[in-house]
Amino acid sequence: MSVLVLVLAVSAACCLGFGFVLQQNAARQAPLSDFLSPRLLLDLMKVRRWLAGIGLMAAGMALGAIALGQGEISLVEPLLATNLVFALALSRKQTGQPLGRQGWAGLLLLAGGVTAFIVAGRPHGGTALTDPFRHWLIIGTMLGLALLLTACAKRSRLSSGPVLLAVAAGLVYGVQDALTRVSGQRFAEGGLLELITGWQPYAVLVLGVTGLILVQSAFETAPLRMSLPALTAAQPLAGILCGVGFLGDQLRTDPGALAWEAAGLTGIVVGIVLLGMHPAMPCGVTRPEPVRDLQPH
Repeated sequence: MSVLVLVLAVSAACCLGFGFVLQQNAARQAPLSDFLSPRLLLDLMKVRRWLAGIGLMAAGMALGAIALGQGEISLVEPLLATNLVFALALSRKQTGQPLGRQGWAGLLLLAGGVTAFIVAGRPHGGTALTDPFRHWLIIGTMLGLALLLTACAKRSRLSSGPVLLAVAAGLVYGVQDALTRVSGQRFAEGGLLELITGWQPYAVLVLGVTGLILVQSAFETAPLRMSLPALTAAQPLAGILCGVGFLGDQLRTDPGALAWEAAGLTGIVVGIVLLGMHPAMPCGVTRPEPVRDLQPH
């Protein structure tokens, strides 16, 4: 594993984790009437803390894009999942909650899971598949599932809705990461002209805005501990599926390696859930009535 990819991916995770906490701190005060509406982003633009969170998120996504250009998506995605560690660190500073057994268990499972998956799988590049049917089958399945989850979330937005939206956003971001890698390859091969003549960079922008609306709607309606674990778990799984499915990423497939890879992914997901549901995570606010205006702070 390249040290550069490791540094870039972990730096991206740090920016994303801090950014998510700042965004949720602001989004939880947004009007509930903005749920799943682009108007939500316009309202949140009035809040300095949200803008700071978006700035950190943009920096994280830029660093992640560079990491994806230097390494396989199956390698970068598990490292990006460590953003929850940084989110918990900032949340602990805000709340003063001790880490406790749950926090340490989550950290060990997440770190051990990432290590086990990378060491056992040894992700490395291969030849990307040119079969368009397979591309669109995988992408269409993930985006279709995200659309279905979003539709279900609209019916239960104050109960299971935030979790469903977070999973949908994770699937969208996983596809976005895959297309970001493709866009980087096009740029490396043919320069700017090759990049702008393809559909992938425009899809990256559309998916980015869509994912942002889903995430902010989830942050708006529930505590961070309900939404962030689902988002953080879904994104790497979707990205790895795209990487192996059509980007040419290769993992070891002997029985022992597969067992450790499965154990690593399980450890990542369980660690994410434990960290995401830690008492230090912001718990949101109770609003008897929808707030119509946001006050900058």
